[in-house]
Amino acid sequence: MKIINYVLILLLVISLTSCKTENKEANKFKVDYNGALKHMMHKGDISAKVDLKAFAHKDHFYALGALENLKGEIQIFDSKPFNTMVIDSTLRFDTTFDKKATLLVYATVNKWKSFNIPEHIVTYKELENYIEQTAKKHLITIDEPFPFLLEGTPKFIDWHVINWKDGDMEHSHEKHVNSGLNGTLKKKQVEMLGFYSDSHHAIFTHHTTNMHIHVKTKDNKLAGHVDGLTLEKGMVLKLPYLK
Repeated sequence: MKIINYVLILLLVISLTSCKTENKEANKFKVDYNGALKHMMHKGDISAKVDLKAFAHKDHFYALGALENLKGEIQIFDSKPFNTMVIDSTLRFDTTFDKKATLLVYATVNKWKSFNIPEHIVTYKELENYIEQTAKKHLITIDEPFPFLLEGTPKFIDWHVINWKDGDMEHSHEKHVNSGLNGTLKKKQVEMLGFYSDSHHAIFTHHTTNMHIHVKTKDNKLAGHVDGLTLEKGMVLKLPYLK
C-alpha cells in the first residue's frame, strides 16, 4: 500500500510539473511598452519615454507607437523602422533608430504562423473577435498582450500621421487624427502590425478597442496609425508561432 501511495504521489507531482512547464512556455514572446495613452490624454505628457537606439541591434523586433512630442508615428517591422513624420505638410520617412518615443509597444517574434481570414470577416470589430478566437485556438495566452500581423489588400484603411501643435495641452483622439496628415487607403497592398490586449485600455489601446494597429504599404510610400478598416477577401492573419 505504501508503494502504491508513493507511486500515485510521484505521478501527481510529475503531472503538475508538466502542466506548469506547459503553461510557462505557452507564450514564447513578451510584449513590453513604454509610456501610456492616459498620460497624454489627461496630463498632456508627450515627453520621450524610451530611445529607439536601445533596440537597434535586436533581431526580429516589432514595434509601434508615437514619436516624442507626438511628432510622428513609429512602425518597426522585423527590425526595420518605417517611422513617419509630417514636415511642411508632406509625409516623410525616417528609416533609422535615431528617434525617441513617447509611446512604444514592442515584442520580439522569431517566427509567425499564417491564417487565411474568412471572407465574412469584414469590419474592425469582426476582425478583433476573429483574432481573439484564433489566438485561443492556437494556445496563445490571451490574458497577456500579444502581437499580430495582417497582410493583403483591404477594401479601405483610414489612417493618420500625427503632428501635434507645440504647447497644446488639450488632447483628444479627434485632435490626434486631425493634427497632421490623414486619409483613406483604397485597395492598396499593405502590411499591418498590431497588438491585442483586453487589459491595457488607456495604456496602449483606446478604451473602445482591444487593438492598436499601424499600417505600411508594400511599396513603402505610406505608413501610419490605423483608425478604421474594411477587409477584403484574401487577407492573411499572422500570429506568433509557439512551437
